[in-house]
Amino acid sequence: MTRSPARIAHDEAVDALRAQVVARPDDTPIRLAKPTSNLFRFREPPGRDALDVSAFAGVIDVDPAARTADVGGMTTYEHLVDATLRHGLIPHVVPQLKTITLGGAVAGLGIESTSFRNGMPHESVLEMDILTPDGDVVRAAPDNEHHDLFRGFPNSYGTLGYALRLRIELERVKPFVRLRHVRFTDAAAAAAAVEDICANRTYRDEPVDFVDGVMFEAGELYLTLASYVDSAPTVSDYTGQRIYYQSLRDRVTDHLSIRDYLWRWDTDWFWCSKALGVQHPVIRRLWPRRYLRSDVYRKVVALDRRYELSARVDRLRRQPPREPVIQDVEIPVERLAEFLDFFNREIGISPVWLCPLRLREHEGWPLYPMKPDRLYVNVGFWATVALGPGERAGHHNRLIESKVTELGGHKSLYSDSYFDEDEFWLAYDGETYRKLKASYDPHGRVPDLYSKCVRNQ
Repeated sequence: MTRSPARIAHDEAVDALRAQVVARPDDTPIRLAKPTSNLFRFREPPGRDALDVSAFAGVIDVDPAARTADVGGMTTYEHLVDATLRHGLIPHVVPQLKTITLGGAVAGLGIESTSFRNGMPHESVLEMDILTPDGDVVRAAPDNEHHDLFRGFPNSYGTLGYALRLRIELERVKPFVRLRHVRFTDAAAAAAAVEDICANRTYRDEPVDFVDGVMFEAGELYLTLASYVDSAPTVSDYTGQRIYYQSLRDRVTDHLSIRDYLWRWDTDWFWCSKALGVQHPVIRRLWPRRYLRSDVYRKVVALDRRYELSARVDRLRRQPPREPVIQDVEIPVERLAEFLDFFNREIGISPVWLCPLRLREHEGWPLYPMKPDRLYVNVGFWATVALGPGERAGHHNRLIESKVTELGGHKSLYSDSYFDEDEFWLAYDGETYRKLKASYDPHGRVPDLYSKCVRNQ
């Protein structure tokens, strides 16, 4: 088969990277040099010995007939979507932020408003080429000799290797998306509506292709039910002065281009740009439009964390210390109202994001063992909470972790975690993980999952 220039360049990059890894002593740790990150476990940037993987940031091929794409693992969804939309296609699940990479979303999970019908990003992966910590490159697929790694790679966070190429399924799209914002004054009623809508994929006799929502406060919740359409009477623009999440309160219906719909949350990092002052009308007019992006805001937060700027100001103002509470958790839909009641009472962050999810695969994924055929709702919240007298950092996060476990839910590991080790391995299938670790990283060149996600090594 004739190889395209993009395929030749990719194969050469694989050989060069593998040679770098093999040449290093077995006890040399492996880290990647990545220009962006969407993790909220802040640590020192990688040193000069980190592996340069920039050659894997690109789309190798799109096959419109098969509705598949071969993609470098370090490719951001922004660039991936730009490539696939030219063919009227998108990935089955497009996480909310532009600089999330495909490999990162598969190794660290992802979710969006198609997840009630398409599951998570890793569930539309057909095969992966994975660089193991020893320098081997193995092709993992559901039906080959590396099927154990294929199923165990999601939620491994690079501790079993790095995806260099992924072949993924795509879906056909229409040019526009019609949105309906439906208000609820009761969490139980909203949860019941989510269950019905996701089962039938309709609401009031109209099709539903996308579902997510926002809880602004205990008695004010909105479900945004969206569908593909061929045309739109007018199209809203939330990439400048107007702010998307505020429109949920102001509009009953809305229309966006498909591209703007996919990135509706990125411009203001959901609503977190408010903490940086970017939603103030004067600052927003002065802030360059090209910097209204989640990755820019995260860099500001990373600097604040590194130099403790906000903490110093709080101390000078004699304010109590604040604990970052940045989590996404999956709650069974029938327990959602109970969780939100707890959350409003004990944590008090608002708004929070709501996004239903059901796995596509009946076999399940061992390192994130959600039950197939069960509907969950992702609850996302990203803020800080004041610590009370005698409360230590981690207090509120531990309350949440315990409640999520009690309700039969799961917690994503992209941010700080406080599980003890036995509790952690019980939740994330330590038995399966240890077998995978022994097979694919026998020399322990990268930390294990607990060390990376809880101890932040």
